[in-house]
Amino acid sequence: MNGQILVSITDCRAGYSGKTDVLRGVSLTVHRGERLGIIGPNGCGKTTLLRVLAGILPYRGSVRICPVDPDYPHAGDPVERSALTARQAAREVALLSQLSSPVFPYTVGETVLLGRYARQGTGWKRSSTAEDREKVRKALADCGLTSLADRPITELSGGQLQRVYLARAFAQAPAILLLDEPTNHLDIHYQLDILDRTAAGIQRGEPLAVIGVFHDLLLARRFSDTLVLMDEGTIADSGDPDAVLSGDAVNRVYRMNVREALRDLSQSR
Repeated sequence: MNGQILVSITDCRAGYSGKTDVLRGVSLTVHRGERLGIIGPNGCGKTTLLRVLAGILPYRGSVRICPVDPDYPHAGDPVERSALTARQAAREVALLSQLSSPVFPYTVGETVLLGRYARQGTGWKRSSTAEDREKVRKALADCGLTSLADRPITELSGGQLQRVYLARAFAQAPAILLLDEPTNHLDIHYQLDILDRTAAGIQRGEPLAVIGVFHDLLLARRFSDTLVLMDEGTIADSGDPDAVLSGDAVNRVYRMNVREALRDLSQSR
């Protein structure tokens, strides 16, 4: 991957409430146009790493992001993630989490418009602009939601609702999209639909890079350009998805012959 480096992580360590570190010296880079998948067994640090990138958890070491927002001072120069304000970070990083049930009956269009919050004015100046409305229109179209724009999100199926959240992330126009098991609890049709629409989004430049956590190894292989295998808070292997999934490290981490298991799963009826 030869594009611009958007994320550079060096010796990152992080944990919860002063307890033992869950991340224990993670280092990796993510380039413009890259889809990076993260796999590993439960408790290995996958989601913890995503939470650091999302600004949810403090960390030690270095997590540097290259801002692309032209309104950010020194855009294009790497900056420490912890130095970004919440508003600045929201212009650079978006998070698509596992499917959650909506509480308020906002319409699809209103929900997607929320993605523009960090790009609107503050206080009495906050209002949607022509650019906001165009971004929302395009995001709805890209996610196949135009005909549902006026429908309350409380009336949608799980797959439709996750598409709404993806459209909201596209409308946010981030440089980096974080996926925290976004297809969990969805049937296979919507799993592939969400990943295919995300892949199409990065090809259009919305967003510029994607970092995703996956439990399903087949989906991870299908989606990722680069695969990172984590084990006990460290990176056990990384590189081409097929190479990682057929290597010795993945068998050791999962305590099984992963290549044979994947072959059996893909051939089973």
